[in-house]
Amino acid sequence: MTSDPETPTPSGDIADLVAIMAWLRTPGRGCPWDLGQTFATIAPYTIEEAYEVADAIQRGDLADLKDELGDLLLQVVFHARMAEEQGLFAFPDVVRAITDKLIRRHPHVFGGDRDMSPEAVKGLWASIKAQEKRARAVERQRLGLPAETTGGVLAGVPPALPALTRALKLQAKAGTVGFDWNDVDAVLAKIVEEAGEIVEARTEGASREALADEVGDLLFAAVNLARHLDVDPEAALRGTNAKFERRFAAIEAALAAEGRGPAEASLAELDALWDEAKRREREG
Repeated sequence: MTSDPETPTPSGDIADLVAIMAWLRTPGRGCPWDLGQTFATIAPYTIEEAYEVADAIQRGDLADLKDELGDLLLQVVFHARMAEEQGLFAFPDVVRAITDKLIRRHPHVFGGDRDMSPEAVKGLWASIKAQEKRARAVERQRLGLPAETTGGVLAGVPPALPALTRALKLQAKAGTVGFDWNDVDAVLAKIVEEAGEIVEARTEGASREALADEVGDLLFAAVNLARHLDVDPEAALRGTNAKFERRFAAIEAALAAEGRGPAEASLAELDALWDEAKRREREG
């Protein structure tokens, strides 16, 4: 980057990105929009950028992935800058924290325990987590922040996570104390049971709230099935969404060739075109 901060040039140096962010947040000469942001207002953008990274990976667009990773990195720099302005921490502290964590959590790679078995590494995890928790408590006290709520087995799963991801994490935590299904067949039986309860609720004229509760139970059971099959439910649903979009686009293209749109076709026609799109995908 040039020495004049008003005319920066593209750079591969992370320090230049940090400097640009600082300039954007400088009162009187920065960007009014950037200056008006807070942790709370930027958080939705952080989540959005993480999803766009995942989307680029899902699409296999590695050129786009480069740009999306840059956007996500900007979010980290933005949050770190706001924290620095409040005297909490700065970007180097973020880097130091993650490098320290990586080294600390891999004593079998960076320490003197290179011959540890996978079982021993797994057993060490609880001890490392406990040490990290104590260190966090000291840091929170230093910053004048309230102590973390200890909570129970399910504590520590952020409410802001996407529902599918949060369900997966809640189930995994419950499974650590033995609250889990024994096999996949048991989970499949639970899905059938939950679907039956929806049928029963509809037959009895249940309210929208009651039906929503039953649908939630079915979705939760579906996430459990994904977990037992070692499938990421969030990624699986993204894939299905993309597949639906492709096939529906094929329907629209076929109808457009006849000078029509989906609204001008019968359901039977739409179903037939869907089946054709499905067949072509499988063959090609």
